[in-house]
Amino acid sequence: MKIAPIGVFDSGYGGLTVLKELIRELPDNDFLYLGDNARTPYGTRSFDVVYQYTLQAVKYLFEQGCPLVIIACNTASAKALRNIQMLDLPHLAPENRVLGVIRPSVEKVAEITKNGHVGVLGTVGTVVSGSYPIELEKWSGGHVKSTVQEACPMWVPLVENNEIDSEGADYFVRKNIQNILASDKNIDTLILGCTHYPLLAKVIEKYVPKEIEILKQGHIVAEKLVDYLQRHPEMEARLSKSGTLEFQTTESAETFESKAALFMEQEVKAKTIHL
Repeated sequence: MKIAPIGVFDSGYGGLTVLKELIRELPDNDFLYLGDNARTPYGTRSFDVVYQYTLQAVKYLFEQGCPLVIIACNTASAKALRNIQMLDLPHLAPENRVLGVIRPSVEKVAEITKNGHVGVLGTVGTVVSGSYPIELEKWSGGHVKSTVQEACPMWVPLVENNEIDSEGADYFVRKNIQNILASDKNIDTLILGCTHYPLLAKVIEKYVPKEIEILKQGHIVAEKLVDYLQRHPEMEARLSKSGTLEFQTTESAETFESKAALFMEQEVKAKTIHL
């Protein structure tokens, strides 16, 4: 039996916040991170285009030997994951698995919300897809009674241009949070529905009342993956464990390395590939 790394895919850099938490929870495992930075952002693209791009990335990671792929991107999880799981996996690689970031977040919300009023901050693509309200209704076991959403189109550019501590970040974060809190004054749980958003955590926390729980996806996804591997020893046995980390991008390696270092808080070496 061939053993290989866990594949982690994102349209850009945000998935690195998930990768960091995966490494923290599974330090012995090998990881191969793929960022489709040449075609980012996915949030403004149609369902079909996101599905095709994500499928290309999943196939590529399978070709690299990865038996398990984590789609560390809310847009791709919202617009492509279900199709890939239902339509493609059975004939592509029935023994492999592809997991996303939305369902683990939804399951966690069900555990922690006290009054069932949930807010979702996300990209335009994630909000328009309606995936969070749909999945919360489906998987929360009736715990979630109301879901309001707020699209935050400026947050990703602010993060990627390292404007986290700027007046612009403060203005747009305050504005979007005021909007969502005005939509439902009873929100007790707020999902950061984009993997870039944890980098804005300090600004977000400044404008969110203390009694509201803020959910950051990285830790939740990592926690759920550990649980998944404990329940699926046959998959766990297929994963290589040398503690290695490889980065690949569809953009120039130099551009990726400089921006990825901001997310990983360490030096990053990458290789350019073509999907």
